Amino acid sequence: MNSSCAPERAPAAAAEPRRAIRELPDELISQIAAGEVVERPASVVRELVDNALDAGGSQIQVKLMAGGVRSVVVEDDGLGIPFEELPLALKRHATSKIRSLDELESVATMGFRGEALAAISSVAEMAVSSRFEGAPHAHRLDARSGELQPAARARGTSVEVRELFFSTPARRKFLKTDATELAHCVESVRRHALARPDVGFTVWHEGKLVEQWRAGSSEARLRDVLGEEFMAESRAVFAETGPLRIYGRAGLPEAARSRADMQYVYVNGRYVRDKLIAHGIRSAYEDVLHGHRQPCYVLFIDVAPDRVDVNVHPTKIEVRFRDGREIHQRVRYAVQDALALSRSSEPVAATPSAADLQAAQLAAATAPGQRPSPGNPPAWFAANAPQVQVQEPAAPAYGAPVQNQAPSDWRAPIHNSQQTGLALAEAATLFGGRDFSGSLNTQSLSTSTAPAANAAAAALPDHAWPLGRAIAQIQGVYVLAENAQGLVIVDMHAAHERVVYERLKASLGVAAIDSQPLLIPVTFAATATEIATAEAHASTLERLGLDVAPLSAKMLAVRARPAALSGGDVVDLVRNVLAELSQFDASHAIERAQHEILATMACHGAVRANRQLNLDEMNALLRDMERTERADQCNHGRPTWRQLSMRELDALFLRGR
Repeated sequence: MNSSCAPERAPAAAAEPRRAIRELPDELISQIAAGEVVERPASVVRELVDNALDAGGSQIQVKLMAGGVRSVVVEDDGLGIPFEELPLALKRHATSKIRSLDELESVATMGFRGEALAAISSVAEMAVSSRFEGAPHAHRLDARSGELQPAARARGTSVEVRELFFSTPARRKFLKTDATELAHCVESVRRHALARPDVGFTVWHEGKLVEQWRAGSSEARLRDVLGEEFMAESRAVFAETGPLRIYGRAGLPEAARSRADMQYVYVNGRYVRDKLIAHGIRSAYEDVLHGHRQPCYVLFIDVAPDRVDVNVHPTKIEVRFRDGREIHQRVRYAVQDALALSRSSEPVAATPSAADLQAAQLAAATAPGQRPSPGNPPAWFAANAPQVQVQEPAAPAYGAPVQNQAPSDWRAPIHNSQQTGLALAEAATLFGGRDFSGSLNTQSLSTSTAPAANAAAAALPDHAWPLGRAIAQIQGVYVLAENAQGLVIVDMHAAHERVVYERLKASLGVAAIDSQPLLIPVTFAATATEIATAEAHASTLERLGLDVAPLSAKMLAVRARPAALSGGDVVDLVRNVLAELSQFDASHAIERAQHEILATMACHGAVRANRQLNLDEMNALLRDMERTERADQCNHGRPTWRQLSMRELDALFLRGR
């Protein structure tokens, strides 16, 4: 080859001379640490409020300027810091909260690393004023100069942080507008306020009061922070087993939002974002949430400190559980039980006697498909809870150790096979057989409860039932009923779909799902994790009606699929199931896949639109809805019925104006 045709090469860059290994300056070390701890003004607020709570403050004030960029001042009335310990408080990893590795494994305070003040002072101007109990006056320490001088203030501590990131201007460019940074700061205080109703919080911005939450009961704090609407559209959550206690409130599916901006999870009083817990909560909403809507909830998890590691993230917002799958399952079923009771199952304040209503409630609570609750919510979380629950004494004070108690009887992921019901094959033909023509007989909508329930039904007048008495049908789609409040409108297909679905779930037991062999196996490229999961869970996949086998080190073949899901994307189905099996236990993956199949069967088996029902069939559907869990939504999360009160009807016709 002619050298003249060869492309010219750029001269090689001169090799950079080797740098010697040296220790970093203390100031640079602190600034690097600040990059992990301090992301924005809200990070400063979080750390300082953590310290104020650990100091026993009962009133905490947060004062901000320019969204916290120009100034953050946090004042508390806690124990204060002794004069001789003030300089030590600003040193890295200096703290009074832990002294050994054993104490690190059972942290009970909000802060514990002893790096927050040192990290903040490395990227901002900071001063600490504190007066210890019994001291004649306070002292003020300037973090930059180290000057310590007398100051005037009551018992407690004030921390002033000014000109955040003044020493690292490049990081300051990443901050948002003052309004955005202010919103993050307020949200940080709101998270603390939800967990500590015994402490008063005040937020000021530019000298104006932004938020104030007075110390009081937990119920009052929830109303103040999350609003009356959340309390009215949420259910009490409570479950306890051994050293694990779960309580809080879960929003109803119709109260779901487009954004996940009202989801609060606390572990031992600390706000966390944990994917395992979030997945468990989301799983509880699988059958009732429409589309990509986000549920609203505030959930507190109290667990023995030695069963959770809080030292896995610089900002302490992530935790690691010793038994994550147990936490996932407990959270899932606690929320699921709270959502199980339909609003149509709740008693209605009407003319029948208290004894009649009590008998009806008892019959509804013991009807087939109604699982017993593992426990009752604390009184301060029971606002707007179903009245069939009995309130327990108030929950222990925040920060109190969790007492070891005998484990309660938690239900298995798959329903008890002793429940009355049909086998899966029989349940599939319950409403018209496999042709799913939409034919419906009176027996399919008849009540099937105990004699006590029938006696209660005979004793109660029509208007005493939550969904009332059927009066008409519109266009073969909606059922109209009259109850004590006014008019009830029922989407009969959606409502019957939920009834059929819950019956199918109750009758499923442990039966395997029918599979359909594929004439030509479907192959797809798989990851090493997917192939390993398919080999390890071959028997589980068979129970789901899937025959999946590896073809090579990078290829899987699907040779059979569930017969009830013949129209879907089999590769997408297999990938989703393998992902579930790799992250969570097999029982959860089995149950989720089974429920997806049963939902398809229920949709085909439910009464179709334009099917004319007589009054007996309509009333039978209403009674079935009142006894069915989650009857307020169909399997796709759409509402099944709506109530129009007499006041709303009067407003339509301008009555009383």
